[in-house]
Amino acid sequence: MSRTIRTAAVLLSAALVAAGATACSSTAGSSVATAPKAGAAAGGDATSSAPKKDQQPQKKADAKVGDTISLKGMDTKADVTVLKVVDNPKGADEFTTPESGKRFVSVQFRIRNTGSKAYNDTPSNGAKILDTEGQGFDSSLSDTAAGPAFPADVTIAPGGTAKGFITFEVPKAAKLDKLQFGLDSGFADQTGQWNLR
Repeated sequence: MSRTIRTAAVLLSAALVAAGATACSSTAGSSVATAPKAGAAAGGDATSSAPKKDQQPQKKADAKVGDTISLKGMDTKADVTVLKVVDNPKGADEFTTPESGKRFVSVQFRIRNTGSKAYNDTPSNGAKILDTEGQGFDSSLSDTAAGPAFPADVTIAPGGTAKGFITFEVPKAAKLDKLQFGLDSGFADQTGQWNLR
């Protein structure tokens, strides 16, 4: 009898852990924002884009380097801009090198807190770069000569901004396709996505 109770307890525990993991998943009810903020496109024209009577409405272009995407987190909001992408920069010092068969890619972001509460996060946790094969690569702890990285902990007062690089390690032959960023270390329901091609 006690063996049956132990087996039932183990199975119940496993079911509860699985249910908890599913409930905490960052993809439940999530969305991907790809449209740049109106009037904030790099080199974009802020004039009205309303279609004339005889014209078809234009499809909104996906965000690209230089564009700003407005994102919502659990407790805050921010305008996030990808300022530049530096492909294959050198390490910050002679000891910092990518693993064999890989290269560094450093991306400079600007985060502007548009919410009413302080933004407090580790931006590199919410960043991911994707190649044309659909493979995703998380950020690396390596610093590069591209420029100053975000510190591990970033706090931005409402209306304030912060700027820094996030570095990734990708295979040498990888063709970069998209860059994704989410607030709350990537656990927010909304993720911004920029095209890199």
